[in-house]
Amino acid sequence: MPLSCGIVGLPNVGKSTIFNALTRSAQALAANYPFATIDPNVGEVAVPDARLPVLQRLVDAARIVPATVRFVDIAGLVRGASSGEGLGNAFLSHIRETNAIVMVVRCFEDDEVTHVEGALDPRRDCEIVGIELALADLATMRKRLPKLEREIRADPKLRPYFAAAERLTEALENAVPARSFPAGSLEAQVAADSFLLTAKPVLFVANVGEGQIGEDLPQVLTVREIARTEAGRTVVLSGKVEAELAGLSEAEAEEFRSELGIERSGLDDLAAQAYDLLGLMTFLTAGEKEARAWPIRKGTKAPQAAGTIHSDIERGFIRAEIVSYEDYVEYQTMEALRAVGRVRSEGREYVMREGDVVNFRFNV
Repeated sequence: MPLSCGIVGLPNVGKSTIFNALTRSAQALAANYPFATIDPNVGEVAVPDARLPVLQRLVDAARIVPATVRFVDIAGLVRGASSGEGLGNAFLSHIRETNAIVMVVRCFEDDEVTHVEGALDPRRDCEIVGIELALADLATMRKRLPKLEREIRADPKLRPYFAAAERLTEALENAVPARSFPAGSLEAQVAADSFLLTAKPVLFVANVGEGQIGEDLPQVLTVREIARTEAGRTVVLSGKVEAELAGLSEAEAEEFRSELGIERSGLDDLAAQAYDLLGLMTFLTAGEKEARAWPIRKGTKAPQAAGTIHSDIERGFIRAEIVSYEDYVEYQTMEALRAVGRVRSEGREYVMREGDVVNFRFNV
């Protein structure tokens, strides 16, 4: 299954508006009442990559195919979701199926859009979502601990693992997310084995008002502070503005962004950050038919990268002919690159690097 980011948050924070703008669709109902989204909406979003138009020009490719990242628009969460309030268990099951969390936090004032908690308070809103996810994880761990205790009677070597599970449970009791434990720790391994919600990486999206883009709002500073303490990251955008931009042509959108003083689309930033959050990187191919970005997990070796193009290429893999994007731009043709010895021949153990431009050699 493709990796995906679940868009979560309280009701009426702008999740569906942002999702619709991201996917340039109206498939998610954006309405001024809780639970406008019941069944999750799924969309594939292009990851901006300035290298593709350059490669297209160099090889005279017929089209560009960017990498994509999958977003899932999930129903709003309310207090008590972990014990069945609102859409409760359905919400939790939907987020459990995603690989990362995009938490939309309302940072805009709007009397026409009801706040489910009555007033604007990003810290409280983040805490509600965080506590409900931690409570769901706590219920999972409290069920698992007795099973682990029985297992260590049969295998005492599991005692360190059980001790880590106890430390993780204690952290969750204090609303500390599982992602706070360092990667590679035994606690992180327990969290992964237990499919904990708070173990998922998180990207906070501060959704500001139309006239607030670029301002150092206290609400945005609060979201950034929370992200730092939770080993997360932050994107600031205006869902309302991005929704308006999504309905314009590229030229019109560029003019509108210029009027608002926006250098880069907030949605482009969101897509790129989400792509990285999922642990993805890109290799490139360039030919007459297309200049294309291929998403793979960081650490992928050459044969498995070839398999993302076609399973036959992975099975018949011989070698990968690789040049760096920077070298391709400098020398502009494969003939020139070969002449200066900038084409590398890599085998099965080669670990792909970001921006590799690749031609795979394989047996049919």
